[in-house]
Parts: sequence; structure tokens; C-alpha cells
Amino acid sequence: MAINTEKLGFILQTFVTDTNDIQGVALVTADGLPLATSLPNGMDEERVSAMSAAILSLGERICLELARGTIERIFVEGKKGFGILTGSGEDAILLVLASETAKQGVLMLEIKRLLAELKLILM
Repeated sequence: MAINTEKLGFILQTFVTDTNDIQGVALVTADGLPLATSLPNGMDEERVSAMSAAILSLGERICLELARGTIERIFVEGKKGFGILTGSGEDAILLVLASETAKQGVLMLEIKRLLAELKLILM
């Protein structure tokens, strides 16, 4: 079954515009190729996609080596905001970029909601 990338792009764009403190989002393959993105101007979607896949892959290996079970998410916090990586189905990775003012609990709830919506399309 083919993935409707146009619909994925619409969902991601709506998530960015309708959710407070979200600056960008990308859905990428496990190989690091972009499926759909809505990133801030100046961000290279192919570079962001490749880095996202590499970081999640490394996180999976760390969880395995440290006997922490399967990875849930990777949370990167910088002075200018957050980057949250999480799996979206078996073959996709979701990256969410949020501002430093984002409330982490609300952010995680919004990401969970988005993942549920994306999984319906990716199945």
C-alpha cells in the first residue's frame, strides 16, 4: 500500500500551526529519508531526517545495552527549545521541535495525539 504523503504533509502542517509552541515537525523513514515535513525556514529536511534516524538508532542500541527495554522517546533540550524523537509505527520516526516555553506535559500529550493520527495513515 502506498503512503499518502500529501495527507501526511497536511496533518503535520496543521499540527505546527494549531499547536502552541511547536516550531516544526518531520516524519522520516528508519533509513533517514523524509516522508513529510513542516520545518522552520532554513532547515534542510534531508539533513534533519538523516540525523533523526541516526539519533533514534543510537538510542535504541543504548537502551538495549543498558537493559532499559524498548525506547519510548529521545528528548533533547537546548537553550532555544526541545527536540523530541519517537517511533511512529515500525518504519517511521517522528521529530517534533518545540520552543523553550513549551510545557513538557502538554507537549507529550499533543505528540501522543499526533502519533495516533499518523498511525492510521501509516498502517
